[in-house]
Amino acid sequence: MPSSPHPKRHDWRDAARAAADTAARFITHEAQSHHTLAWEEKSTTDFVSRVDIGAEERIRDMLTARIPGIRIVGEELSANARPDEGLVAIVDPLDGTTNFLHGFPNYGVSICIALDGVPQAGVVHDVARGGVLHATAGDGAFVDETRLRVSTTETPARALIGTGIPFKDVSQADLYLRQLRRLMPIISGVRRAGSAALDLADVARGRFDGFWELFLNPWDLAAGVLLVREAGGRVTDLEGRDARLTSGPIVASNGILHDWLLGMLYEGDVPAPHPT
Repeated sequence: MPSSPHPKRHDWRDAARAAADTAARFITHEAQSHHTLAWEEKSTTDFVSRVDIGAEERIRDMLTARIPGIRIVGEELSANARPDEGLVAIVDPLDGTTNFLHGFPNYGVSICIALDGVPQAGVVHDVARGGVLHATAGDGAFVDETRLRVSTTETPARALIGTGIPFKDVSQADLYLRQLRRLMPIISGVRRAGSAALDLADVARGRFDGFWELFLNPWDLAAGVLLVREAGGRVTDLEGRDARLTSGPIVASNGILHDWLLGMLYEGDVPAPHPT
């Protein structure tokens, strides 16, 4: 859904940046002892730790203090809240938890402030690698204070594409593997780094020329959707409809390669419903 700028979006961005910074400092401190953290299983292949919960608590407390009336839609503490009604903060306090728990340096904090399903401000704090990416509706995207632009790659053979493997729902594996087989022989490479928020940020940065995943939750994609759009890229579902801040498949690109990428991925395949 195209962004309609709200006059308070800059204040919301500043609050989101402050909250993400607070969470990032907490995560960085806890990373020193990641090997001793207790893991709790959300499912066989999905984990949470006290760091995820502690980071979300810090974000929630700061945002509710600074933005009156805001609701939190967060992965750990309020995952069932609606992301597309009213003024909400859509929060992934530690995107890339499994990476973090293994000491693999690809994880971050993602916060999107949205009004009635329209993203107004987004922040992705790249905790492990450095850099704070942020955007407001209609104003462009930035890393720290440097403006971001998506890549200018025009040729599939030169394209580097990010992806996410459907490890939580293996019923999607056959579809995913068919997509991968179609792409692999004709592009320069595929990367799966384990944090969708940072993958989308890398599309906005021009590091990736495109990205796709068959199922993401709102907190995985919300801030990244705004970053990519404000950096000049395009984000849709598999059928080319503008991405919404709800759960489902996502395709992001520099815009130039988008229709080609959709054609390679879609070809009549529709993802099976994700279990609720």
